[in-house]
Amino acid sequence: MIKGTIKQGEYFDSVTLMIVSKELNKVEGVNDSSAIMGTGENKAILKMAGLYVEAFDKADDTDMLISIDSENETAYKNALEQLDKELDAVRNKSSETGDFSPKSFEGAVEIMPEANLSLISVAGKYASQEAQKALDNNMHVMMFSDNVSVADEINLKNQAKEKGLLMMGPDCGTAIINGVPLAFANVTTKGKIGLVAASGTGLQEVSSIITNLGEGISQAIGTGGRDVKEEVGGIMFIEALKALNADQQTEVIVLVSKPPHISVLEKIGEEVKKITKPVVAIFIGADKKTVEKSGAIVAGNLAEAANMAVAAARGEKYTPKLATEQLEETAKKAVENNSGKYLRGLFSGGTLCDETQLLLKETVGYVYSNTPLNPDFQLNSIWQSQKNTILDMGEDEFTAGRPHPMIDFSLRMKRIIEEAKDPETAIILLDVVLGYGSHLNPEEELVPAFAEAKKINPNVAIICSITGTDGDPQNRAKVKSELEKAGAIILANNAEASTVCDMILKQL
Repeated sequence: MIKGTIKQGEYFDSVTLMIVSKELNKVEGVNDSSAIMGTGENKAILKMAGLYVEAFDKADDTDMLISIDSENETAYKNALEQLDKELDAVRNKSSETGDFSPKSFEGAVEIMPEANLSLISVAGKYASQEAQKALDNNMHVMMFSDNVSVADEINLKNQAKEKGLLMMGPDCGTAIINGVPLAFANVTTKGKIGLVAASGTGLQEVSSIITNLGEGISQAIGTGGRDVKEEVGGIMFIEALKALNADQQTEVIVLVSKPPHISVLEKIGEEVKKITKPVVAIFIGADKKTVEKSGAIVAGNLAEAANMAVAAARGEKYTPKLATEQLEETAKKAVENNSGKYLRGLFSGGTLCDETQLLLKETVGYVYSNTPLNPDFQLNSIWQSQKNTILDMGEDEFTAGRPHPMIDFSLRMKRIIEEAKDPETAIILLDVVLGYGSHLNPEEELVPAFAEAKKINPNVAIICSITGTDGDPQNRAKVKSELEKAGAIILANNAEASTVCDMILKQL
C-alpha cells in the first residue's frame, strides 16, 4: 500500500530530508519512502518513482510531502511515528557549544557582525531573497538551494559582480574557502592551487588528487552547474577566475566543468588570455582546440588536470604518469576465468559518470546510460542494463524518495547484486565519494554487497575508484584496505579505473 500525508508549512533542507528518508526505510514493513518538499519538480519526481498520491495535488512548495510504500497499515503508522521522532530530533538539536542559534538572517548578523559569507539552504522560492540580504550586507554567498529561476540567478550574480563578491550557486554543492570545506567537500591540504568548478564531484576529484599527490588547495570556488550554460553566460565562473588571479595564495589555477556552451567557452577563453598564472583546464567533452586557443594547459581527464596542476605548482615539466604496464597487469588478472562480456558502471557522481563514458568512447564506443553521450543509447529502462551500461545513480529518477547515493548505498548495493546475477556482466565499476556529507562508513555497506556478488559470480571484476583523502572523516586508506579485502580492485582515480575497464573489455 502507498499512502501519503502532508505537513503544511514545515520546511527542512534536502540533506536533512534525505537522512530522514533513510531512517524511514529501516522501519519493518516499509518498502520505500520519501520525505520531500512539495515543489512542482519534486512532485514530478514522486510520480516518476510511483510514490505520488492524489492528496499531494493540494500541496505547494512550502509543504512537506511524506509518501510511504508499506506492507500494511501498522508499518505505515510506525513509519509516521519514526518520522516525527526524526524531525523532532532535528528541531531540538543544539550546537556543541550551546551557543544561541538565531532564527533569521538579521539575528545572525547581530551576533556575528564579522561574518563575510552566507551559506543558504532553504526552499528555492525563498533562497533568492536570503541571498539578496547577504549581498546587501556585503557578504559572499554559497547557495546550496536549487529551484531558483534563471532570472534570479543572473540578477544576483550581476549584483555580486558589481560588489566584488562571490555568488556561488544556486545548486552549488561543494566549495573550499580559506581552507574551510563547505557542504560536500573533502579535507584537503592548504596550498597554492586554486580551483574554479561548475561541477561538484569534479571539484572533489581534482582537489583530493592534488592533496594525495602532496600539494594543496588555496581556494576551490564552486559556481553551480547552470553558470556555464548559455543563459547565465559564465558570470561567476569568470569572476572566480579573476579572483584567483588576484589571490596572492594562488599560484596555479584549475578550471573544471562539463562542456560550457560554446559562447561561454569563448568568454572564458578570452579571460584566460589575461591571466598571469598557469591555468589548467578540464572541460569534460569540450572541443580541445577551442580551449587551447586561450593558452590554457588542456587536460584529457580529471586526474591529468590534477597532475598537471601539481607539476606547474612545483615548477616542473608535466610528463604523463599513467602506469600503463601496471594497469595492463591489473586488467590481465581481472580477465582470468572471466566469462562475462559487458561493463556495468554504477556511479554516484555525475561528472565521473560522464568522464568514464568519454574515456571509453574512442575504443569501446558509446555505452547505454540514463545520461548517455549519444541519445540513441538512452536506456529503455533504468532498472535493466543493456550491453555496456553506465548509470548516474545520483539522477532524480534514482533519488526520488531516497537519499543521494553518496549518503545511502542501499540502492547501489541491490544493483551490484542484480548485475552479478547476469552471466554477461564482466565488470562492476563504482565510484566511492568520501568527505563531509557522504556516508561515514561506506565499507560497512559495500563489503557485504561485494561478498554476495562474488558468491553469485566468483569471477566478476569489481573495480572502484575512491574520491577522497586520508584526512576525510571516512579515511581513504582505511576504506581502500577494507574494500580490497572484500575482493575489489581499487584504482588511484576514476580515469585509471576507466582505463582498466577499457583494457579488460578489449581482452574479453
